[in-house]
Amino acid sequence: MISIKRRSIGDLVGDIVIYALLTILAVVMVVPFIYVIAASFATEYEIQTRPMFLIPDEPTLDAYTRIFDMSDMGGKVFRSLAISICVTVIGTLVNLFFTTTMAYGLSRKNLIGKKPLLNMVLFTMVFSGGMIPLFLVVKGLGMYDSYAALILPGAISAYNMLIVRNFFMELPAELEEAASIDGCSDIGIFAKIALPLSLPCLATFGLFYAVGHWNDYFGALLYLNDQNKYPFQLVLRNIVMQSQETQTDPNALIPSDTLKMAVIVVGTVPILIVYPFLQKYFAAGVMVGAIKG
Repeated sequence: MISIKRRSIGDLVGDIVIYALLTILAVVMVVPFIYVIAASFATEYEIQTRPMFLIPDEPTLDAYTRIFDMSDMGGKVFRSLAISICVTVIGTLVNLFFTTTMAYGLSRKNLIGKKPLLNMVLFTMVFSGGMIPLFLVVKGLGMYDSYAALILPGAISAYNMLIVRNFFMELPAELEEAASIDGCSDIGIFAKIALPLSLPCLATFGLFYAVGHWNDYFGALLYLNDQNKYPFQLVLRNIVMQSQETQTDPNALIPSDTLKMAVIVVGTVPILIVYPFLQKYFAAGVMVGAIKG
């Protein structure tokens, strides 16, 4: 006979408390985002008179029309969107390439000079030159006013690299020994064994790198002089700044507060579209390298 274990009252109360707390946290996180979406379709008067709402009384597309108006800012928006997509994709690939190759090298026990190299990486996590020295380095290397300035200075995150290194250190040594016996080179072991096994790790940190590139506007503000090269986030920032400078009438067709909300939605939706495709890897990869040091 199959025995059914009865749960105590304490266990039931504990489950109720946990589910209640999780529900409250979910509401606290989701409701503000729904409000931002609703406010992006609302009028300026409704935003100023209603402190909180989830459905606008008089939906309008004025803010989105302002952002994507081809006769005004629309041309810059679509061009900057293409630029941001290219910078995000290329930058993420560069990040993953340098992160994984350096992490794999530092995870090898027979690497000559491993400890000094690792100490140099740790040093960069504590000390940095600062914004002005970095600007001078970027300009001195001829990367000023180029997309390379948005990608190469942050090609490796020391923190992410150390976590990926710990993941590579946890791979079974027997796999590498078997591959070596079969005549596989170090590069072959890295490409055919280490990388396929680290897919959850790559997806997780690839998402982190992609979000960083997509949301970055300060680097473009520092290193890009040509407005035709501005990425998406910087163009959206300029739209918001212009609306704050010119907005004087609360009944205007292009309200500043509504425009801010629309800018947030437009800047967030692309990442939300990408995340579901990486979600199955994200849960498995977010804890990689967190056990072995």
